Amino acid sequence: MLSRIDLRDRDLTARELLAIVPRADVNVADARAVVEPILHAVRERGLDAIRELGERFDGVNPEFLRVPAERIEAAVATQDDAVLDALREAIARVRTFHEATVPPPVSVEVAPGATVSQRWIPVGRVGLYVPGGLAVYPSSVVMNVVAAQAAGVESIAVTTPPQKAFGGEPHPTILAACALLGVDEVYAVGGAQAIGMLAYGVDGLCDPVDVITGPGNVYVAAAKRAVNGVVGIDSEAGPTEIAIIADDSADADFVAADLLSQAEHDPMAGSVLITDSEDLAERVEQALQRRADATKHLARAKEALTGRQSAVILTTGIDQSVQAADAYGAEHLEIHTRDAAAVAERIRNAGAIFVGPHSPVSLGDYIAGSNHVLPTGGTARFASGLNTASFLKAVSTIHYTADALAAVGDSAVALANAEDLPAHGEAIRARFEG
Repeated sequence: MLSRIDLRDRDLTARELLAIVPRADVNVADARAVVEPILHAVRERGLDAIRELGERFDGVNPEFLRVPAERIEAAVATQDDAVLDALREAIARVRTFHEATVPPPVSVEVAPGATVSQRWIPVGRVGLYVPGGLAVYPSSVVMNVVAAQAAGVESIAVTTPPQKAFGGEPHPTILAACALLGVDEVYAVGGAQAIGMLAYGVDGLCDPVDVITGPGNVYVAAAKRAVNGVVGIDSEAGPTEIAIIADDSADADFVAADLLSQAEHDPMAGSVLITDSEDLAERVEQALQRRADATKHLARAKEALTGRQSAVILTTGIDQSVQAADAYGAEHLEIHTRDAAAVAERIRNAGAIFVGPHSPVSLGDYIAGSNHVLPTGGTARFASGLNTASFLKAVSTIHYTADALAAVGDSAVALANAEDLPAHGEAIRARFEG
């Protein structure tokens, strides 16, 4: 089912590794040409454009684009108690972790009388996108909202595609999650038009935001790229992906189950096994075939597993497995090896790392306490997953006394003159003239 990439006995450069690891065929640049007219329409025509675009792409024109607060609260009663309990537990764990990760303020006396401080200030308003395509994602509501709340954001808007099956309202499980989190500003708007609404604002509907976060399809990613700079964004999240480093000690059935768990998301999802054991690879393939044949979303999963973005990468040992994993830069990376914790410490590039046989990616998707909005497509080489810092700005405060300024005044003037900016130096000398 999975293709093979054999790296054994091959000494590859970092560039060669980057070129050989499997990737989904996703072109955000091409999608941007599609979304830019949509963004322009929203910016220029506001509410009329939002309704026209929603009807065209979602096939429905909701009575209320902003969901009435009483409908959000009423959605809680439509949910099974087990689902509500699970959401409450997820919220509690995610909140516990994220509140602990808010960076503290720092104040340093760099010299007598010379103090430089830094504090983290939350942005004023955020827009959180929750996808609504092949699956329902109340967990994405939890991940986005809790991180923003932990950072101290005061104004939170959630937007998600309208659903024909629910009369144009968002899915009731999405609304219930918002209710449990105390979010009463929810929009039944999806796709690129939702990103435009959040970035530019729409008179009579939605005020503009400062930051947009949340995953979506390639058109949502392209729209986020287009408005980046008008607002801040977290990342351009693409199709989900999992990589698993495993050796001959791994449980093949666990590995197969976890590869399949991501494949059921989307036909473009990537499932990659990195192993130095060909025997394990064979056993995983057998288990994967058996599990895929019995899974609910068989067609979707098989398309993902047989696509160019999924593969078994065979290596000569754990060192090459780590190199391959770093080149791939997985959104989710599992470690199923002897001394898995030590191997995890060697990883440089991953959105989140799941250590050992009892820490599956599915745990992180829902209830581990970590955030599941993570960098995809190899962007873990330079990007982080969603976290409280995504909603915070670091602001420095500089406070020098007269004596502290005098102590370094001549040095500052020398640097100003070296840069041929004499007025900079004169601004310092002015403090000591006369």
